[in-house]
Amino acid sequence: MTSQSKSGVSGRGSSDNPRNRFESITFVPDDSPGGPATTFLRDTSRSIIAYNDSPDVGFDASVNPYRGCEHGCVYCYARPTHEYLGFSAGLDFESRILVKEAAPDLLRKELSSPRWKPQVVALCGVTDPYQPVERRLELTRGCLEVLAAFRNPAAVVTKNHLVTRDVDVLGELAARDAAVVFISVTTLDRDLCGRMEPRASQPHLRLDAIRTLKQAGIPVGVIVAPVIPALTDHELPAILSAVAEAGAASAGYSLVRLPFGVKDLFERWLEENYPDRKDKVLNRIREIRGGKLNDAGFKTRMRGQGIFAGQVEALFDGACRKLSLSRRSWSLSTASFRRPTAQLGLFDGD
Repeated sequence: MTSQSKSGVSGRGSSDNPRNRFESITFVPDDSPGGPATTFLRDTSRSIIAYNDSPDVGFDASVNPYRGCEHGCVYCYARPTHEYLGFSAGLDFESRILVKEAAPDLLRKELSSPRWKPQVVALCGVTDPYQPVERRLELTRGCLEVLAAFRNPAAVVTKNHLVTRDVDVLGELAARDAAVVFISVTTLDRDLCGRMEPRASQPHLRLDAIRTLKQAGIPVGVIVAPVIPALTDHELPAILSAVAEAGAASAGYSLVRLPFGVKDLFERWLEENYPDRKDKVLNRIREIRGGKLNDAGFKTRMRGQGIFAGQVEALFDGACRKLSLSRRSWSLSTASFRRPTAQLGLFDGD
């Protein structure tokens, strides 16, 4: 489902294509009401597993089959990564998608190496692995099939109902305590979701995804991300109640952060869609970000600082306790890991 924001760009989160901070030449997009069509470009990366050492992230290794994300979430902290590719963090990020066609083969090669130490591989990290084009290309599914063949644990983070397509592969891993899925839920307001996350699944479909995964025996948690002060923070109890009823076993959250050009895109989006709330939202964000619209510091960038950030945390923790939603991190097992051989392909026993 797509929507049209008051900016007039149908199905897009951003209405602008601001200058790339690394480039001196600026691309001026077509000013047609429908906005730019999505273009898919081949990404010829020669490796697929990325590593991080951030204390704020619950995994060390991740796979991103796509760069850029057609979901078009206006607040997305990953938008500035597109500038390293020579594009804009605005419309380019959601309409020029780089596709790693060799992702499953590259993953198989890297897991086959004796240098690989079995550990959780997250399918996420930068952009959503189940964005719309995945329905056709099935690169994320291909990566999951590789992980299942190696019995290497996988953690998926998505806001798209399409993840339910892969319950068979995820179920194989879950049977060995090697899979968990986190559904990102930002709001239960369908109108707000349509404006803010125009090509992501609507809230009722995300709740349905939780039910489907739960029924398939796949551990499922929820990340309320991002919590946006004065726009979505009041929904925390209702969101947690809805996801608990749907079958989520755990919940986490993060507060909105607006790095680099995202702050200007978000400010313009507020002006176009919620002008009456613009100043209050921005001022509240500054309250939790030390007077700025972004805080890149480890341990504070996800939770914020100050009185208001503390109030959000207390509200979230209280609702989780009431609903018996765990705040723990999932611990997946690497005990079943193996490197498949041709013979195992014929005689795949336990």
